[in-house]
Amino acid sequence: MKDMLRAIESRRSRRKYLPTAIILPAVETLKSFIAEFNAKESVQMRLVLDNGDAFKGLKKSYGMFSGVRHYIALVGDPKDPVGIEKLGYYGQWLVLHATALSLGSCWVGGTFDRAACPVELAEGESIICVIVVGNVPQKSGVKENLIYGLTHRKTKTVEQMMESHGLAPEWFMNGMRAAQKAPSAVNRQPVRFTYQEDGGVTAAVEDIEGEGAPLDLGIAKLHFEIGAGGGTWEFGNGAAFQRDEA
Repeated sequence: MKDMLRAIESRRSRRKYLPTAIILPAVETLKSFIAEFNAKESVQMRLVLDNGDAFKGLKKSYGMFSGVRHYIALVGDPKDPVGIEKLGYYGQWLVLHATALSLGSCWVGGTFDRAACPVELAEGESIICVIVVGNVPQKSGVKENLIYGLTHRKTKTVEQMMESHGLAPEWFMNGMRAAQKAPSAVNRQPVRFTYQEDGGVTAAVEDIEGEGAPLDLGIAKLHFEIGAGGGTWEFGNGAAFQRDEA
């Protein structure tokens, strides 16, 4: 859990990638986690290596990405918000593990060519989004920093993201500080956490059908769980969190 907390603190979206292969041990680690999560929750996450066709040219990526060769495709039913929430939750686990492996990453929802992704889809399935992964320069360049600034709003305060019925304990506030650092579409941070009078915790977004909302909900839930020191979330908008016994 400490490794994941460090990953939360250090991780930042990256858009410029080095045209190099991911080392085999890192590939095997990612594949292992993908297989585990796919089997555990029947989510569909697929690692694509050495194929950056979905990010070639300006038509789809608008020049926002360069050097992309590897990514994780997240596949699901666009009409299933709980399924998409699960993709957000387990996809962010992969992002944090990639960070621990010294790889760069970025959630991408629209600026790529879905038709160019070498992923087979069943009827009713779509590529919900992808997570770009790969080797990155040690420091962000000027263009990358500019794009980051243009695509991120001012971060909300912890207080703006929570509601507390009674004095919230330190573990809850630790969870909130981690949730504050959760990536979300254009940094909207739509997830609101509530500490109940009986000590329970719930998380919800106002509009679960809003663009990217289920993904954001799953990602934020994971960050809260890690910051709170462990526990188990139910999936669904407004669902509850059960903290691990200390």
